[in-house]
Amino acid sequence: MVYDWWEIVIFARYFTRASGVIIEREKIYFFEMNIISLHNTLPAVFAGRSDTGSEIWLRDVSFERGKHYLISAESGTGKSSLCSYIYGYRTDYSGTIAFDGNDIKSMSIAQWCEVRTHHIAYLAQEMRLFPELTALENIELKNSITHHKTRQQIVAMMERLGIGEKVDSPVAKLSIGQQQRVAIVRTLCQPCDFILLDEPVSHLDDANNAIVAQMVSEEASRQGAGIISTSVGNNVKINVIKEFKL
Repeated sequence: MVYDWWEIVIFARYFTRASGVIIEREKIYFFEMNIISLHNTLPAVFAGRSDTGSEIWLRDVSFERGKHYLISAESGTGKSSLCSYIYGYRTDYSGTIAFDGNDIKSMSIAQWCEVRTHHIAYLAQEMRLFPELTALENIELKNSITHHKTRQQIVAMMERLGIGEKVDSPVAKLSIGQQQRVAIVRTLCQPCDFILLDEPVSHLDDANNAIVAQMVSEEASRQGAGIISTSVGNNVKINVIKEFKL
């Protein structure tokens, strides 16, 4: 039997009893995600607008696995909202967003957990690091779930970005630029079909921008993943197949 990538296959069920409570666990398997598509999508805050002048909103747009895209925008046009929609953090929009033709609003919690662990690697603009944890601990939190990189590989990535000496430093004591580099390494510590980056180099200089671009491109190439990056001016230096104006 052939299943869509997002479809849950219940491989086995395990029942354990703890204090008289039955706990059911499911093993869930997915296939590749090949296309992220938007149809007539519009943030709720823009409701009533018939033409936004955008190449994304109220359009039919598709992002294909293995291809690289840039979404350039001005502040306030919904750039971060778009990323949150694709990642399932928010649903305050009209129209449709679909993974391989399947409306993401119909997905279960289990499906979203699988998507975020194995299919979409996401770097949020605000980075969402834990300030009380060290740089390495922040990265290893994710890697302990995905088991995608070795500790040696993680440290090597940090050294490549010039933050190797910050491995044991609490994130709260790092500069914003250093925090952004920690978040980038963490983002790459998972298997994925798409790498979704919201202003990934907004606090970095040209030299570090180039290093980030190379690292992200290398990881995407290894996995055959697509890249969707947003920018309000400081673009990550990745070769793209298409640039969309938001």
